[in-house]
Amino acid sequence: MSTSAEQRYIDDFALVYENAGLPRIAGRVLGYLMICTPHAQSAQQLATALNASRASISTMTRLLTTLELIERVAQRGRQPDLYRIREGAWTQLLQRRLTHLSPFTQLAENGLQLLEGAAPADRQRLEEMRDLYHFFEEEMAALIERLEARRSSAAQGRPA
Repeated sequence: MSTSAEQRYIDDFALVYENAGLPRIAGRVLGYLMICTPHAQSAQQLATALNASRASISTMTRLLTTLELIERVAQRGRQPDLYRIREGAWTQLLQRRLTHLSPFTQLAENGLQLLEGAAPADRQRLEEMRDLYHFFEEEMAALIERLEARRSSAAQGRPA
C-alpha cells in the first residue's frame, strides 16, 4: 500500500461491503483490486499489500470468485494465478440482486389473496409492499438495459 489516501479508500470500501454482509477482508481485497496496478495480483501480492494472512486471502478470493466479483487468471508455467475484478461484475451483481425481489412481490400477492374482500385499510400494507418491489423489479431492469445500451454506444464511438 503506497499512500494513506489509498489505505483510507480500501478501508472505506471494506466497511461498505461489510455492511452489505461480506467479511471486511473481502471488501479490502475488492477495494485494493479496484485501484491497484497492475490490475491483476497474485494471492501473495494481495496478502502483502493488505497485511493479511495468505489463508485469509485464499478464503476471500474463493468467496469473491464464487460471487463472480473477481476472476482467477492463469499464467503460463509455474507462476501463481492472478486475481482481478471481473469485467461486468457490478452490473451482474445488481442483476442477481434483482432476482431476489420477485419472492417479496409474490409474498405480497399471496397475502393479498388471503385478504381478498378485506377492507382497503387491511390490504394497504401488502399493496404497498407489492407495489414497491414490483416497481423496483421493472425500473431496475430498465435502468440496466439503458446502461448497457449507453455502454454499447460509447464503445462504438456514438454519443449515448
